[in-house]
Amino acid sequence: MKKLSARRRHPLAAVVVLLLALAATGGLYAAFAPASKAQADETAQSLAIEEGKKLFAVGCASCHGTGGQGTSDGPSLVGVGAAAVDFQVGTGRMPAATSQGAQAPRKRVQYSQAEIDQLAAFVASLGAGPAVPTKEQYGAEGADIAKGGELFRTNCAQCHNFTGKGGALTRGKFAPTLEGVDPKHIYEAMQTGPQNMPSFPDTTMSEQNKKDIIAYLHAVDSSETENPGGLELGGLGPVSEGLFAWIFGLGALIAVAVWVAARTAKAKKS
Repeated sequence: MKKLSARRRHPLAAVVVLLLALAATGGLYAAFAPASKAQADETAQSLAIEEGKKLFAVGCASCHGTGGQGTSDGPSLVGVGAAAVDFQVGTGRMPAATSQGAQAPRKRVQYSQAEIDQLAAFVASLGAGPAVPTKEQYGAEGADIAKGGELFRTNCAQCHNFTGKGGALTRGKFAPTLEGVDPKHIYEAMQTGPQNMPSFPDTTMSEQNKKDIIAYLHAVDSSETENPGGLELGGLGPVSEGLFAWIFGLGALIAVAVWVAARTAKAKKS
C-alpha cells in the first residue's frame, strides 16, 4: 500500500491520468459521433417527409390520392421517385390547371424549392425511383458537345427539332422547346420520361451521355449563345428554310421576270 501511495504521489502520475482521460474521451467520440450524425440526418429526412405529406394532402391528393395510389383524375405516384416530382413541380406543370388539355404545359412555379424538396421526399418514400440528380451529373464539366449533338439528333430531334425548338405531335400534344430550361430539369426529363417522352434510364443512356446532350443544348440555345451563321430563320430546319426560299427567293425571281417582260414589251412598242 505504501508503494502504491508513493506512485500516486509521483510527479508524472497526473500527466498519465490526463492522457488516459483524453484517449478515452477521443475513443468515445469516435465511436458515437457518426451514429449521432446519421441519426440527425434520419430525423431531418423524417421531418421532410412529414412536411411533404402535409403539402401533398393539400395540393396533390385530390388527383393522386392521399397515399399517391392514383385516382381516375391522376396516375399513381408510387415508384416515380423524387426526380419526377422535382421536374413536374419545379417546372410548374404540377399542380395541373383545372381545365386540363392534351398535356400539362410549363407555367409559373407554385411552390418554393424547399417545399418541392419536401414533396419529393414524401413521394420518394412511397416507393423506390430516380433521385434528384446532382450538379456533377448534369454540369458541363467533362461533357462532349459534339457527341451530345450526335446523340440528340439520333434520339430526340424527331420531336424536339434538331436545335431543341420543340414541335407538334398528334392529338394536340407537343414536344416543348428546350430553350432556357434548367439543365437539372432536362436531366430529370430524360431520366423519368414525363408525359409523351420516353424515359432514358442509365441502363439505356449513360450519365455521361445525358451530360453530353445537355451541353449540346446549351451550345445551340439562342438565348445563351449567338449564331455565328447569322439569321437562323427560327432554327426550325429545312421547312422554314424551304418556305423562305419559295416566298422570297422564288418571289424575287418572278418579280424580276415580270419586270423584264414589261420592259421588253415596252421596248417593242417603241
